[in-house]
Amino acid sequence: MDKSRGKKVMVAIDESEFSLYALDWTLQNLRETLEDSKLVIFTAQSVSDFGYLYASSYGAAPIELVSSVQEHNKKIAEALLEKTKGICSQYGVTAITVTEVGEPKEVICEAVEKLKIDLLVVGSHGRRGLQRVFLGSVSNYCVHNAKCHVLVVRKNE
Repeated sequence: MDKSRGKKVMVAIDESEFSLYALDWTLQNLRETLEDSKLVIFTAQSVSDFGYLYASSYGAAPIELVSSVQEHNKKIAEALLEKTKGICSQYGVTAITVTEVGEPKEVICEAVEKLKIDLLVVGSHGRRGLQRVFLGSVSNYCVHNAKCHVLVVRKNE
């Protein structure tokens, strides 16, 4: 019996060229695997830093303004997922799209568990040294914390 049947592959994306490259790489290089698997495209809606809203309104940001920012973030995530569905359809692949609100590295790993993902694919921004220390690395976090295999796709420059 083929053990790859019924596997779930998840590609975590954001607005960067690196994550879209990882999606494209997955569609090109894992085509046979995807024929018998489910593909999930995931994006995180970052938790907005509302500190500037509270500061600009002397500590009491109107709820309508906060709701408007959250709705804007949701629309951006939905538009990104629609774009990726179009990319997938060019390869003849139908993908399930999922978005969650939260710190990207954490909600990606939570989604892996919740959706019972077998392989997580993430792009690498290629940060090194101090930039990586200060900005962190979603891919590094996922490699060490996701409860599945993780494939980090790096775009060659």
